Parts: sequence; C-alpha cells; structure tokens
Amino acid sequence: MAGGSSTTSVVAKERAELYKGRVTPYVIVACIVAATGGSLFGYDIGISGGVTSMDDFLEEFFPVVYRQKKHAHENNYCKYDNQGLAAFTSSLYIAGLVACLIASPITRKYGRRASIIGGGISFLIGSALNASAVNLEMLILGRVMLGIGIGFGNQERKHSNVMETIYV
Repeated sequence: MAGGSSTTSVVAKERAELYKGRVTPYVIVACIVAATGGSLFGYDIGISGGVTSMDDFLEEFFPVVYRQKKHAHENNYCKYDNQGLAAFTSSLYIAGLVACLIASPITRKYGRRASIIGGGISFLIGSALNASAVNLEMLILGRVMLGIGIGFGNQERKHSNVMETIYV
C-alpha cells in the first residue's frame, strides 16, 4: 500500500537478496511496459495538438478559430487564440494535477488496486465522452475525466524502485 511501513523494507531486503543480477526476459518486458506507460502519457500531448489544428475538428467545435485560421494565411501567430480551445487543451492537465493530489490519500487508505481501477473507469468514461461529443462542453468534460484517470493511474508506492516493483 502507499505510505509504506517498516515490514515492507524487511520484505524488500529479503527479495533483493534473491536477485542475482541477471537480465531476464521478464525484466526486459517489465522495462518495456514501464517505458511504454511513460510515453503514452506524453502521447496525448501530441494527439491534442494535432487534432486542434484539423479543419474538420475546428469547423465542428471551434468555428471562430476555423474562420481565423482561414484568414491568417501570412501570419501563423495568434491563429489559435481562443479561450475555449485553451480550455479544451489544458483541462486534461489541470484535472490530472488535482486528481493526483486527491488520489494520494485515497491510495494510501484503500490501496493502489482501488485507485488504479477508479482511474481506469474514469479514463473509460472520458474516452466515451470524447468519442461521442457533440459540443464543447462534452469535449471538456471528457478531457477532465481523462485527466482524473491519469491522475489516479499515476499513483506509485512510496520509495519503490524498479526491482522491488518487479518482484512484488
């Protein structure tokens, strides 16, 4: 559980003695999975950046920005100057920050499993809202739910390291 206790360090030392310094296929797969999880968090930044410059998306959800983009042929500066578009982009990150702060005591009390399951459910709801969005409010609510899912999914054990996580 998050927060740790004195018994976890004893168990970790016993397990650390079992490790003989080998790079096994399990260690390699665990490292690849961990690296993929970290890159997926950053992947969303690229996706929202690409989507916010698509004409079909702008025409449907941000018609004012779409008209500005069509008239700004020679100057790319302030082409996307719109508070709704900024709220769409930043809502995920603000919700993720707040959710991390809220999820920490929840994880400490109920454990990582409950926290990660709650984050997964929130992420699923956010994905469904974004996929079925018909207006800006649904898009922003979907991004907020995605941010909550990311915030709850990022919970980690106190003082954990890669080898301890692999053997747990």
